[in-house]
Amino acid sequence: MTVTTATSSALPHPLPACANARIALFAIRRMGAHGLADARAAHALFTAFGQDFRRPLMLMRALMADVAATASGTIAIAPCCCARMTPAEAALLTVLARVETRVDLALLLMGDLLGTARVDGVLASAAAVAAAFADAGRPVTAC
Repeated sequence: MTVTTATSSALPHPLPACANARIALFAIRRMGAHGLADARAAHALFTAFGQDFRRPLMLMRALMADVAATASGTIAIAPCCCARMTPAEAALLTVLARVETRVDLALLLMGDLLGTARVDGVLASAAAVAAAFADAGRPVTAC
């Protein structure tokens, strides 16, 4: 996955109102820009989930690795300090929010985001992340 710096015109979406979605977005941005072993992403998940942080952290790493391996092009992510989101970030958060209730929508969004029709593995990773957040009492809701 190639990271691009977004400008104000490339950030059409506001940050999500859901605090859990903002935690996921922070982890996505940090891992996308600084690698899967980013300490700040791990600390953010540790702070949010307490002693049960390992499952969401490992599944988020797996999701980001799957996204990077499957994407046919560049996926734009904004720096962590940005108060708005790129279309790709909004799509990924929408997938996390809808993957358990609207699989058809999540499948289409993930396919558009990655530029390929074969997204079943990545969608399974997204479902695992969404379930980990929900099981810990922090469900990701729609942006």
